[in-house]
Amino acid sequence: MSIIKKDIPAEYRVLIQKLRLIDDTFFNVCFDNYTEGMQLLLRIFLDRDDLVVRRVVTQQSADNLYGRGVRFDVLAEDSEGKLYDCEVQRANEGAAARRARYNSSMMDSRALAKGAEFAALPETWVIFITENDIYQEGCPLYHVERIVQETQRPFDDGAHILYVNGANRDDTPLGRLMQDFFCERPEQMNYAELAKRTDYFKAEAEGVNAMCELMEKFGEKKLEEGRAEGRLEGRLEGHREGMLDMARSLLKLNVPLEVIEKSSGLTRAEILAL
Repeated sequence: MSIIKKDIPAEYRVLIQKLRLIDDTFFNVCFDNYTEGMQLLLRIFLDRDDLVVRRVVTQQSADNLYGRGVRFDVLAEDSEGKLYDCEVQRANEGAAARRARYNSSMMDSRALAKGAEFAALPETWVIFITENDIYQEGCPLYHVERIVQETQRPFDDGAHILYVNGANRDDTPLGRLMQDFFCERPEQMNYAELAKRTDYFKAEAEGVNAMCELMEKFGEKKLEEGRAEGRLEGRLEGHREGMLDMARSLLKLNVPLEVIEKSSGLTRAEILAL
């Protein structure tokens, strides 16, 4: 029987209890390989009781040889081969239209085998669960579909974008689901599938220990990033001091200010201040 580690910092214990599904780290942890939970979400989002999820992975990276890559929060595949990228976004900027477009394109880039026909490209969904009503129209869902403008008919390319309004908490299946996404305590959740999973990572020893290990790794990563940033700042400061010393020497030799500006990269005001 697993026991919760005794050396877990108190702040970790407090933070774990405050995490919610709308927080991306907790969202990723809870839905990793959790087909039952993702099936619940997609059935409610798409209003399809027959939808069956057969595979779920989190934090999958898609590299791009020619530009920026992307890391998906949760990737799911259903029994029909359709693909779903499900993301939680607390800041409106994170759910920008062009980010949705980019995620959709990166899903396509990894979904079609070399030499395969374009007809084999699977149907895809990019789903943003947003903390705020980013379109401020009061709709629980915002469906984004391409159309042929002149005919007003669907373009039917198989790519879909869906915004789920997290601010909607009405007494509907979707509203109750969003209540659960913003709930800290499992016993107050509406859906048993989510309550059970949340309780595992907040109360059961194995789940709590896993969360703490994840937080420790995250803390170490941030610490290393801070060290790297400090080293970079140190190099930049050292470079600046070198340029200042050079400018002082050139001033003593009565070198024209224009020449010193070009040589050192300093502004005229900085040189005159010497």
